[in-house]
Amino acid sequence: MNILVINGPNLNLLGERDKKIYGSKTLTEIEDIMKKSALGHKILFFQKNGEGEIIDILHKNRKWADWLIINPAAYTHYSYAIRDAIESCQIKAVEVHLSDISSREAFRRKSVIKDVCLKQFKGGGWKAYLQALSFCLNYE
Repeated sequence: MNILVINGPNLNLLGERDKKIYGSKTLTEIEDIMKKSALGHKILFFQKNGEGEIIDILHKNRKWADWLIINPAAYTHYSYAIRDAIESCQIKAVEVHLSDISSREAFRRKSVIKDVCLKQFKGGGWKAYLQALSFCLNYE
């Protein structure tokens, strides 16, 4: 199984950002944990701050990836372009958020990405990524 993991804007600053919301682990630490938990499956990681860059990665990997785990970060709330790219690429997808977006500021509560994903994991910090990975590995 091939798993594509895409992280959106500002997630390269994990470990430095507001640790009360995002935790103290860096993105590299989360990726290392995921690699060890991937049970030998191939996993590619990307972090991009630009919307177009995220779409380009989706397009480039659409035939390689069996699964997409995506944390669109701020793009969650308004990027119909990323939403449409996920839908167009027809990759089984899971949305991930470190914080519980449904209990944060009003503008963060809506996800335009959610309806093109099989599941959304939110809250629980870095463990949300492991929940998403487990979901992919055990999906029937």
